[in-house]
Amino acid sequence: MSNETLHRLSAFAEQAGGGNPAGVWVGDTLPDAATMRRIAAEVGYSETAFVAPARGRERTIRYFSPEAEVSFCGHATIATGIVLGEAEGAGRYRLLTAVGEVSVAVTEEGGRLRAALTSVLPRFERPSAELLAGALELLGWRSDELDRTIRPARAWAGAWHLVLAARERTRLDTLDYDFDALKALMLDHDLTTLQLIWRESATAFHARDPFPVGGVVEDPATGAAAAAFGGYLREARLVEAPTRFTIRQGEAMGRPSVLVVDVPAEGGIVVSGGAVPI
Repeated sequence: MSNETLHRLSAFAEQAGGGNPAGVWVGDTLPDAATMRRIAAEVGYSETAFVAPARGRERTIRYFSPEAEVSFCGHATIATGIVLGEAEGAGRYRLLTAVGEVSVAVTEEGGRLRAALTSVLPRFERPSAELLAGALELLGWRSDELDRTIRPARAWAGAWHLVLAARERTRLDTLDYDFDALKALMLDHDLTTLQLIWRESATAFHARDPFPVGGVVEDPATGAAAAAFGGYLREARLVEAPTRFTIRQGEAMGRPSVLVVDVPAEGGIVVSGGAVPI
């Protein structure tokens, strides 16, 4: 007899209606890729996580958007941590992803569960002139609107993201781009999202993340991008580790989300948050 459950949660939500919805499928064995993609399309969220076996502290996990498999997804990992914590209690779970082991620590705070993922070892590189020029043109951004203290970067902590930092917050107020053209550019350069950020202070950032490769205009909370960004700041020596900062995302979409990023002196980046059932 099969032992399969499908959960729907909103990760990184601080209030009802906030956060990023994710599906979490848990079963004895993972379905084939075509079935997982079909289920993800039926769920309709930006990502659904598929987890097996049904019990235990070590699981295999794969992530699918309605259009394709994703190498790593942060908000679906946080949602998975909450599902596992509700089923088996607080503690640390080992998730075996396509890019390596990601641990999730589940704790109870004030009667609510929170999950903290530790990413694989991050890295970054400078984007090509072609990628940078193409992204700025499609976004309608000018190069003089960029924050010169946080240079553009391709950042990775399980998936690649293009980090573009705006000098002024007003630059993030408008997000208008050619969906198909940006999707094509991102696919050509193996990008999952664009991490468009503005630094409010040393410990507070705001972000918007176009996600056309996943079939959505904008992602309301992107844990994988947060981990990649934290790794970039450390590796480029733009912060002194260890440090902690928050990223507020999804506000312009009416889905306010808060991601807490802990940057240790070495190793993976820790991204934490809660999740509420949908």
